[in-house]
Amino acid sequence: MARTPPTTVTPVRLWRWRSNPLRRHSDVIEAWIILATWVFTILCGAVAGLAAAHNADAAFSARRAHVHAVHAVITDDAARTTASGTGYDDGRVWATVRWTDAHGAVHTDRAKVDPGAPAGSRITVWTNSANRVVSPPVTGAAADLQSALTGALVAPTVGAAVWVVGWGVRTRLIRRRMAEWDEEWKQIGPRWGNLSGGRG
Repeated sequence: MARTPPTTVTPVRLWRWRSNPLRRHSDVIEAWIILATWVFTILCGAVAGLAAAHNADAAFSARRAHVHAVHAVITDDAARTTASGTGYDDGRVWATVRWTDAHGAVHTDRAKVDPGAPAGSRITVWTNSANRVVSPPVTGAAADLQSALTGALVAPTVGAAVWVVGWGVRTRLIRRRMAEWDEEWKQIGPRWGNLSGGRG
């Protein structure tokens, strides 16, 4: 029965940190810059994304706190067809509505209603502190989705910005190293040519 030779496990080592007589101090600095760049890219992107999602959710909550629903009455028959060429069209038409606030004051404003709604129809509209009709606030799953999408858009943007800064620092380090090599070669080059008999 043939014996299988024992397998040797080669440890994984990061070449920039391993002992090497050709390794320069700038190589170690470059390695730390690369590591820090990736760590901060992921960390800053995640933190910025979470913060953006939280701020968006807070903004939706704040808007919900500043508007409220009221029952209104359509004062005139609504148009049966929507106006064309007005950009975004949700299939509804503008009509004048009237409502009474909590203090008994009567208010009127224009709101979107279903086409052909007769006068006297009761609808629910959202009003602000100035008793003006506003769009309904984003709530529930729609608010959660928009908050998540905001975070998902901000996270890679911030991460990319951090990555660009880190790579810019690394590029400057490499240029400095190349300049140092050029200076060293200006000193060593002539001597190298003499040692090699003019063939190097």
